[in-house]
Amino acid sequence: MKLKRTHYCGRLSERNIGETVTVMGWVQRRRDLGGVIFLDVRDATGIIQVVVDHKNVSDDIFADAETLRNEYVIEIQGRLELRDEDTVNLNLATGTIDIRATKLHVLNKAKTPPFLIDGNVDIKEELRLKYRYLDLRRSDMLDTLKLRQQVITTIRQEMIRNDFIEVETPILTKSTPEGARDYVVPSRVSKGDFYALPQSPQIYKQLLMVSGIDKYFQIAKCFRDEDLRADRQPEFTQVDMELSFITEDEIIAYLEGLFAKIMKDTLDMTISVPFRRITYAEAMDKYGSDKPDLRFEMPMVELSDIMQTCSFKVFREIVDKGGIVKGLCVKGGAAFTRTQIEELTNKAIQLGGKGMAWIAIAEDGSLQSVLTKYFSEEDMAAIQGRLDAKPGDLIIFSADVKDKALAILGSLRLEVGTMLGLREEHDYAFCVVTEFPLLEWAPEEKRFVAKHHPFTMPLDEDFALFKTDPGSVRAKSYDIVLNGVELGSGSIRIHERSMQSKVFELLGFSEEEAKEKFGFMLKAFEYGTPPHGGFAFGLDRLMMLMAKKQSIREVIAFPKLRDASCAMMLAPSKLDPEQLMELDLHTALQDIYQQEEAGDKLSQETLAYIADLANIKIEEDEKEEFTSTLEDIIAFADALNAVDVSGYEPLSFIGGQKNVFRKDEKKESLSVDEVLKNAPSAFKNYFSVPDSIGGGK
Repeated sequence: MKLKRTHYCGRLSERNIGETVTVMGWVQRRRDLGGVIFLDVRDATGIIQVVVDHKNVSDDIFADAETLRNEYVIEIQGRLELRDEDTVNLNLATGTIDIRATKLHVLNKAKTPPFLIDGNVDIKEELRLKYRYLDLRRSDMLDTLKLRQQVITTIRQEMIRNDFIEVETPILTKSTPEGARDYVVPSRVSKGDFYALPQSPQIYKQLLMVSGIDKYFQIAKCFRDEDLRADRQPEFTQVDMELSFITEDEIIAYLEGLFAKIMKDTLDMTISVPFRRITYAEAMDKYGSDKPDLRFEMPMVELSDIMQTCSFKVFREIVDKGGIVKGLCVKGGAAFTRTQIEELTNKAIQLGGKGMAWIAIAEDGSLQSVLTKYFSEEDMAAIQGRLDAKPGDLIIFSADVKDKALAILGSLRLEVGTMLGLREEHDYAFCVVTEFPLLEWAPEEKRFVAKHHPFTMPLDEDFALFKTDPGSVRAKSYDIVLNGVELGSGSIRIHERSMQSKVFELLGFSEEEAKEKFGFMLKAFEYGTPPHGGFAFGLDRLMMLMAKKQSIREVIAFPKLRDASCAMMLAPSKLDPEQLMELDLHTALQDIYQQEEAGDKLSQETLAYIADLANIKIEEDEKEEFTSTLEDIIAFADALNAVDVSGYEPLSFIGGQKNVFRKDEKKESLSVDEVLKNAPSAFKNYFSVPDSIGGGK
């Protein structure tokens, strides 16, 4: 650089008129009017217009200005002046001023970008992520990163103000069962062993409470190997906290204050506290979701008791078989067009329903639906009364097994809310969902698994259900939900070893398994563990909602695509053979096979690993046959390996070749000795090669 920057482009104002200023940045736009060239120069703060007048600069400088193209990096010096009234641009923060250039230097040229850097241009996401370093130049992306920084700054300041200590926890840790698959890192030093990247700092933060850290927080990187969607990434940022000698209500109060502070400091928005609280059971019953969107009400209503005795056979039989019937009253929904009704019906079918049953109530009170002929007047009066349905309303039904009926109608409720404009981006509705089930049944594993994680304290009043009805045990857990998106979860933790052992037993962990996976934690609990609890929320999800984006990829500087790949870095990628050899991964496989030899059958984990290695998708009904075939192959290989061949010499034969398509005679084949003369080592009529699979040299 030949000049020293004195000002940023976006920070110049009419207060600087008359000053000689030097700015540096990228050429956003160039307009050549013949003798006068107008440049829009952009940096991290905004855009300023620069006027290069041939009358005021040398021929060399003007010649350089003529060569400029979009995204060239330049430095400009000149006098800041007020624009003529007819050239004022009110859409630009610096639209009343411009720089009359006296000096110009090209710092770097640029190829034509694969897409326009500014403007609301529709660009394929994969292309944007491939050239993310260019995408981040766009003002929208830069503004999002600045907002993210503001949020992080507010969080850190608020936590420190409340006496929290920021502690960093390890990235390379131990694999523990936490719900999703771990990302694992092989150890070069300890052959056959692996680290896991943390799905959360859960165990470490509880151990910090054992350490006497009264209030901990961290803005932590976390990793989960799970299927991606709009609000998921394989690596994400989590605002993590843990507190000792604390109650559930006290933690929620901290969170309400923190979120209110974030919204006020960054969006200048006042959020009312305390947040609305709703139990898990109520959320599922009224909204069909444990993360309800409460920007609008429209609750689902139970109709099963009415349908149990109604004249409509379809609904009555569903209830008789143990299913349920729910109803939704859409105020003003009778005005929906046929197309809108069909859209809702198709949505119900996509969700696994057989269609959508509905009744519209016209303004004159008449009923419009094919269903009306199946209901008696008494039935309809009962349904309308239960739903508080009036003329002009639409009634939507969902009848199925309980979980399915709730899920379908809950999703239709959201679709209706969108149709009616009830889910505006600028509205923010926080709520706290409490009393989640402690456990949920995993049909494939045929056992209970933790709804949140295995360290969650059950409700005191549900202790008696441990032996009789473990599926009904509720937990001291709570979620913060914003606009139908789960921001994060927390709970009061188990702090007594005896209670932790009981929960491990419910989860199907033997004493040995619990000791192997969590022995370090159980041991720590023997040294005086305080009652404690905590919370963690996804920073990326919060940013997505605050920045009004549809995906968390829009609020992360360098996100992954839907297949967890990075289009820019081309990751994941193959490793060099030398790196793989150093890791000696076959040692881990040998350990697996040795474990299998001690048992009767291949484990599901081994089966899944082999299928993944072979890039084969195995359906559930194919697993038994696939396992049997693999066991036969292994048994055959073991049988071959058991054959004593010590008394036999290896056989080799190199036969002569005769080309029947050529008339000319060919030379005799080389002798065996001649063929093997360049082999690494030879013995009689065969040569040896490295024992790659067995690890020999």
